[in-house]
Amino acid sequence: MAIELGRTGIWRMFTAVDPAFAAGVEELGYGALWLGGSPGGDLALVDELLGATERLVVVTGIVNIWQDEPASIARAYDRIVAKYPDRFLLGVGAGHREATKEYKKPYTALVEYLDGLDAAGVPVEGRLLAALGPKVVELSGARTAGAHPYLTTPDHTRATRALLGDGKLLAPEHKVVLETDPAKAREIARRGLQYYLGLSNYTSNLRKYGFTDEDLSGEGSDRFVDALALHGDVETIARGLNEHFEAGADHVTVQVLNEDPWPAYRALAEALR
Repeated sequence: MAIELGRTGIWRMFTAVDPAFAAGVEELGYGALWLGGSPGGDLALVDELLGATERLVVVTGIVNIWQDEPASIARAYDRIVAKYPDRFLLGVGAGHREATKEYKKPYTALVEYLDGLDAAGVPVEGRLLAALGPKVVELSGARTAGAHPYLTTPDHTRATRALLGDGKLLAPEHKVVLETDPAKAREIARRGLQYYLGLSNYTSNLRKYGFTDEDLSGEGSDRFVDALALHGDVETIARGLNEHFEAGADHVTVQVLNEDPWPAYRALAEALR
């Protein structure tokens, strides 16, 4: 298996993606399209996106383990890779305690889910894990192609690479706002970040990297916003994203928070080549 993601991809909620969107992302030269929001079930959307493109890799970022059994996801995986070899990567994760009533012992549940994928024949190289904490990062390195950290900083990327070692995929997500007015940029960013301040797995992880209760309370401090949603002109944003590569990332998936994301997609496609 030789799945080539390229250096940069686009992260987008699966509800806001269609074949025309995927074709536009591919035309700009991005290597991968990451589907957020747990597009589970039979993953029919993945077929549609791959059918509308020629080279683009589609990644689920993520399939929620509480919503779909590994056997059913494995059947969808087999169907997709048979038709589109080397263009689909199955990202799975445990989601959030606050958003999932079934949530319990997430590490144990992840291990059991991976056991189920093993039994159904999904190869290690064809899957990856959403990973923040050290135990799940190590699990991602041991039993999948690698790790997909979300809502993190280059410091987290550096620590994650040290845990993963060489040879495993490290593909962090980072949010951006293409806007040179700091007040306007932070207003846009806060709308995109507010939800995550209510999720304990993210806030607990951010505290490990120097963010304080003050940073993570209310609407979030300017320090929090500036770190988690890069903003400014395209050169400033590109420099911030390149810090992930300098810290050991193989691929960075970019989530644009502007209402119209295409100006940022076009500008960053040039700046990050």
